[in-house]
Amino acid sequence: MAGIKRLAQERLLLGFALLALILAVADPRPVSDYRRWLQLPTLAGLLGLLICIQGIRDSGLVQRAAAALVARVHSLRGLGLLLVSSAALLSMVLTNDVSLFLLVPLTLAIGGMSNLPVLRAVILEALAVNAGSTLSPIGNPQNLLLWQYGQLPFLAFTRAMLPVFAAMFVLVVALTVLWMPRGRVQLHAEDVDGHPVSIAQAMLSVGALASMVLMMEHGHAVLGAMLLLVPFALLERGTLLRVDWLLLATFAAIFVGLGHFAELAPVQHALDDLNLDNPLTLYVSGIVASQLISNVPATVLLLRHAPDAAALAVAVNVGGFGMAIGSLANLIALRLAKQPRGGWLFHLVSVPFLLVCAPLVYGVWRWLG
Repeated sequence: MAGIKRLAQERLLLGFALLALILAVADPRPVSDYRRWLQLPTLAGLLGLLICIQGIRDSGLVQRAAAALVARVHSLRGLGLLLVSSAALLSMVLTNDVSLFLLVPLTLAIGGMSNLPVLRAVILEALAVNAGSTLSPIGNPQNLLLWQYGQLPFLAFTRAMLPVFAAMFVLVVALTVLWMPRGRVQLHAEDVDGHPVSIAQAMLSVGALASMVLMMEHGHAVLGAMLLLVPFALLERGTLLRVDWLLLATFAAIFVGLGHFAELAPVQHALDDLNLDNPLTLYVSGIVASQLISNVPATVLLLRHAPDAAALAVAVNVGGFGMAIGSLANLIALRLAKQPRGGWLFHLVSVPFLLVCAPLVYGVWRWLG
């Protein structure tokens, strides 16, 4: 009964599952299409990361790291800037999703032992990874796809995105300075001390995380996730039980529902009518499509219609701001945080952020690009 009640609260999962079902009935497709839309490597990578990070949290390592951090940073604003900068830097190398899987649990642990406003920090981290990952060809899935498709050299792609990243990151830093409280970090002494760490579980989980990132980097996410299940099933079965399996199901429903929607004949005909040779039209189309179907499906939708891969990269990266669906990283951050009214506050901040960011980035890109 409790499981059914929890499932009933999963509005995003139920909504996209219903969309996928309606489209399957109204527009039947071969099984191969559904396998393609499911994006099994992405789901396998997400599963592997969920297992690793849950194991790290269960080991007590996150709590110990949080205690060490808050003991050295004394202002809330300084702590916020440190977390935001770390999120942006990590996302350039480890991708935006992996960065959030590392930093959001750390942020929650810090919030549990201090007066850090957790939801504000997590929202800022989500914005920061969207900004930071823009700079790197391997920072997020849409960049990786466009980098390979456009056959741009690594440094050429980075140079093209540098002004865009700079404008985004300056805005995120400015928001952090304005929004984070000016007060000092106040510690709850009873929460700071006495965090035992299971060395064996920490070593297993950290090693598993490193191997999972490497497997994802080399295109073996499915094999990596399968190899992780064995040691955790034998040694840390409780960790597997605490994994957020409904998050995995939610992403599966999103991928299938939005993947099918993007390939509907009316949608493709509408794209044929757009003049995507015009930079402004392409820019606006990428942002609007991202707000409706998320920036990775939007990239796939527009890829063959857009003449300039770098210009499309600018558009869909900016489209990661705004609605939570704009970037899967936003959904991951909110889900990991599990804060009351998290979605409401996220949109209250992120939508105005997009309205400021979009014209600024376009001006900077056209001027310096």
